[in-house]
Amino acid sequence: MSGKTKGAPRVGKKKRPEGGGETEGRRVNLPLTREIRDGLRAGDCLLLSGTLITARDQAHRRLVEALEKGEPLPVELRDASVYYAGPSPAPRGKPAGSVGPTTASRMDPYTPRLAAEGVAAFIGKGPRSPEVRRALREHGSLYLVGVGGAAALLGSRVRAIRAVAYQELGPEAIYELEVEDFPVVVGYDLSGGDVFSHLGSGLKT
Repeated sequence: MSGKTKGAPRVGKKKRPEGGGETEGRRVNLPLTREIRDGLRAGDCLLLSGTLITARDQAHRRLVEALEKGEPLPVELRDASVYYAGPSPAPRGKPAGSVGPTTASRMDPYTPRLAAEGVAAFIGKGPRSPEVRRALREHGSLYLVGVGGAAALLGSRVRAIRAVAYQELGPEAIYELEVEDFPVVVGYDLSGGDVFSHLGSGLKT
């Protein structure tokens, strides 16, 4: 199909905001529609722009407990991109502090249930369990890998932040982040592609 499609991901080079040259990446506007997800492959480098929601261990536990009780959720999960992170306080004059990814395996007990609610993507660091990978493929959810050791850089890509649920948890509350050119790599795609496959058969389904 020729021409531009409304809502289609943009592809090209992007200059770093700090003026440090160019970085290759597929520039994608959130939310990640199923059409976009189907076209991504493990190893693709993406620059995300739009809304992410953060959630770590305690927030995940509360969300799953609410689902099991049939209670309404405080956030919409369908087509959301959930970032495993706890933002640090913002420095004076900045919209956000450091916001690096948390080890994703800590959320493995809760991920299949949340994937079933229609989450488009989960963002963290490190590989996932075979059970989680099966659930991701079953429900059409991506796993995206954040840039470890670059929390300050990732914080610089946040344009706005606000707490939206479980504020009493402090950094582990659910926050809404507005991001621009937020770098991630596709870890597991919907076709079974796996950037961690070199780590050995113990991590494969």
